[in-house]
Amino acid sequence: MAYERYGKDPEAALRQAQITPELLCLPNGRITASQMETISGLAMQDLDDEALGWFSRRLPWGSYGMLCRASLTSPTLGVALKRWCRHHRLLTNDLVYRLTVTDGVAELVVEEKRDLGPMREFCLITSLRFVIGYACWLIDSQIALDETAFAFDVPLHSDLYPLLFSPGPVRFGSYWTGFRFDARYLNLAPRRDEQSMTVMLKRALPLTVLKYRRDRLLAQRARERLKRGPHSAASLAEELNLSMRTLYRRLHEEGTSLQALKDEARRDKALDLLGRTEKSIKQIAQAVGFRSEKSFARAFRSWTGSAPTAYRSGKNSKNPQGVVDRLARREPVSTIDRLKIRILKLGDQRFPAENPGHAPRKR
Repeated sequence: MAYERYGKDPEAALRQAQITPELLCLPNGRITASQMETISGLAMQDLDDEALGWFSRRLPWGSYGMLCRASLTSPTLGVALKRWCRHHRLLTNDLVYRLTVTDGVAELVVEEKRDLGPMREFCLITSLRFVIGYACWLIDSQIALDETAFAFDVPLHSDLYPLLFSPGPVRFGSYWTGFRFDARYLNLAPRRDEQSMTVMLKRALPLTVLKYRRDRLLAQRARERLKRGPHSAASLAEELNLSMRTLYRRLHEEGTSLQALKDEARRDKALDLLGRTEKSIKQIAQAVGFRSEKSFARAFRSWTGSAPTAYRSGKNSKNPQGVVDRLARREPVSTIDRLKIRILKLGDQRFPAENPGHAPRKR
């Protein structure tokens, strides 16, 4: 369509990309990522339009490279994306990007300011892939999308969308177009410099069709879900929109494992219950997912180097005044803590010289 708009013959470009005329006539025809890279690069240079005819004006060759360079020195991804949204308006007002954050969720929306015609679907897909591909490259991490939405009906090739926008669901016929993701990605610092930018721009198009595999926040996201409650490998993988095999592999790539994260969540919960509540060791063992008090004690010792009872006693003995304060506020205090207060009071009576306002006894 871009060649038609500019009145040029695409035959040479199609031949170089090894795309046959017969394939173009198929309503559900497919090409490879390599062919897509080749034909897009040739068309953008032949037509001197990186937008390939989507917009009311050309975007000369190098326009998106300029956007990338303008965001390179940003201290965080959040700043980089805000710059991208702002600077994109210098190129065109036909499509406007908007980045917002609400309750820990980042949302990047593209607003259509004019009728994009028959190029609409291709324009919206590629525009979103441009920005998410660049963002992933900039912080050297996959950005796990919670949801992607498009304001057009389900296309014939809808099964390809999850390959481009993952791992969350892709919705069609929505009232908005864009994607949502964990806002903590916005706090990650870029890991690229001018030299790597120059190398990337020589082959920037793969960023629009290929996905990043490594997720710098995967372990953190898994850790938080495990702290909310117990999870099997299957349920955790499902919640993170991953297969179990992918979950295990990516955690390994980050230098951890699912078992290590589970142990960490159990340990943190056990420490919290031991220090904050009066639950028995058996109750705490059950609360953190152990079938017996004995197995819990063994695991706890491997985590902390001490037994649960010793940890609780040591923690409380380090702050006897805190126990007194809880008594004064009529808050629940364990029997052991009450005995400690009585011992402290007996000590005060035996050695009154340590109490202010009391004179030492005469012998």
